[in-house]
Amino acid sequence: MAGSTFQTNPFDLHKLLDDCQKGLIQLPDFQRSWVWDEDRIKSLIASVSRAFPVGALMSLDTGGPVNFKPRPVEGAPVEARGVSPQSLLLDGQQRMTSLYQVTLRSKVVETETPKKKRVKRWFYIDIRKALDASMDREEAIVGIPEDRIVRTDFGRTVELDLSTPEQEYARLMYPVTKVFDWDKWQDGFDAYWRGDQHESVREEFRAFKRQVLENFKYYRVPVIALDRSTSKEAVCVVFEKVNTGGKPLDAFELVTAMYAASGHELRKDWFGDERTPGRHHRLTEALRPAGAKTGIIAGVSNTDFLQAISLFYTRDCRRAAEAAGKQGKELPAVSGNRQALLNLPLSEYKKYETQVERGFIQAAKFLHMLHIYRIFDLPYQSQVVPLAAILADIGDAWEHDATRAKIERWYWNGVFGELYGSAVETRIARDFMEVPAWLNGGPEPSTVSETLFRADRLKTMRMRLSAAYKGVNALLMKVGAQDFRSGQKFDHTVFFGENVDIHHIFPQDWCKKNGIKPKVYDSIINKTPLCYRTNRIIGGVAPSEYIAKLEKGTSTVPPIEGQRLDGYLKSHLIDCALLRADRFDEFMADRQKQLLALIEQATGKLAYAGSYPEEGEDVDVDEDNLEAEYTIAAE
Repeated sequence: MAGSTFQTNPFDLHKLLDDCQKGLIQLPDFQRSWVWDEDRIKSLIASVSRAFPVGALMSLDTGGPVNFKPRPVEGAPVEARGVSPQSLLLDGQQRMTSLYQVTLRSKVVETETPKKKRVKRWFYIDIRKALDASMDREEAIVGIPEDRIVRTDFGRTVELDLSTPEQEYARLMYPVTKVFDWDKWQDGFDAYWRGDQHESVREEFRAFKRQVLENFKYYRVPVIALDRSTSKEAVCVVFEKVNTGGKPLDAFELVTAMYAASGHELRKDWFGDERTPGRHHRLTEALRPAGAKTGIIAGVSNTDFLQAISLFYTRDCRRAAEAAGKQGKELPAVSGNRQALLNLPLSEYKKYETQVERGFIQAAKFLHMLHIYRIFDLPYQSQVVPLAAILADIGDAWEHDATRAKIERWYWNGVFGELYGSAVETRIARDFMEVPAWLNGGPEPSTVSETLFRADRLKTMRMRLSAAYKGVNALLMKVGAQDFRSGQKFDHTVFFGENVDIHHIFPQDWCKKNGIKPKVYDSIINKTPLCYRTNRIIGGVAPSEYIAKLEKGTSTVPPIEGQRLDGYLKSHLIDCALLRADRFDEFMADRQKQLLALIEQATGKLAYAGSYPEEGEDVDVDEDNLEAEYTIAAE
């Protein structure tokens, strides 16, 4: 029998990253570029900091029949290019490049935000949050701008300044660039916090070093090493079958296993069986309009459902601790994070499952009232969890106008503040506590008080995946926008029956012919919801031409009286005179003001009209392909 052509050995992470730095480990030149976003980097740092596995690597020893052109990992020094590598990474490029860039490279990291903005980040570990056993470790990992200063209120307020080592010491924020070499940083920290009165702070760092930093120092990664005799066919199979990213453990599966020990079939609750559909089916079908494949909350996952129940259970625990006279750090956190899910007793799951399911159904009704009908048009899937939990908590009270108006205001602030795009677990728990209190006369929830919408943001809303972009579309339908051709308002019957989607007002072809750039004409300012047939009639001609065509009528479309058509246009916050005269620049300026007023009405807050620039640059996308990919095609 032939011998094995590979072996699996654990290697020190520090040694692997150092070999990447020296060029001893490189990549096959055809491997795609490093593309990990900020949230995935934080998750990776968090996993290593807790000594959790992040998946095996696979490498190929060089010098055999498979002779790939090598290139160093992204960010490696120039000298690495002149080194003949000992091995090439076949699987694990993204993980190793991310860890190399944030630890050994000692330079700012170029990455992407959830809003698809290219930004530069330094990464830090919040020492006190990392030592808090009740907190998910990812919440302790912080991304900081290139100048190491976090500003809020459009640059007017400095929220966190880590621009000097002394500021790092004072705020107990540890730079990830020092996780393998902490002696010098600790010397400065101890000198800053010198004296007997600060012994407890110095002990905090010592505990942090034992519980967190030593996990980096002693972290070992399993490496499947293919020796140089490996055939080309075997390497090809590796790339076809094995080269995949690691998948985090699913909390639902773990909870399922724990509940099974008590004789409860959690999977059956969710998926049902041959005779009885489960909860997943009920949520998928909830309020599904005719013509729609699923209902609006079909995207709710089993972990989302557990998360909502966990909010109730952890709130009960906190209230019990408060009743017992506990204060401050003694009080357990209200949470729906992974750790809270794993601590959710079966009895509490059974206690709240029916109430929480009803909350999700009510959330579907609420979203329909906001004219959000398709999963794709849902600004944030993550915001459905606190919405459902809040509605489950307050019961039928949400049907009262004053109460529902407040919940709508909270919802739109989350959307236009773009607050549910990342690091949402803390916000979900906070909203679950703060919104019901606000409905009973308490202070504004932080999601409302923290939101400031920048007027210029409308110009940069071009991505159909943007929450705020989807929010504007829904608001236009909610305030009574009427189709240019039929005059119908977009209730769910019209929405699905007429294939309503968002389309350009000044058509793309006309804009291109007139030298207008895509980043201008593709903004939400130049888009509005329309029926598919109407968009076909509009075509690619000037607005003055398609308006004349609508007024004259066609063989299949009756003529529309001019004053009536103007009414339809105005319902989309369009200045009819400017559109009829093809005055693009003036139209864009006027509609920006009108859309801004619409957003201000929804959020209950004035927009920021200053010129503070939005951080980062847009990631390049093919707008035409994106438009085609997500537009519903008519039969």
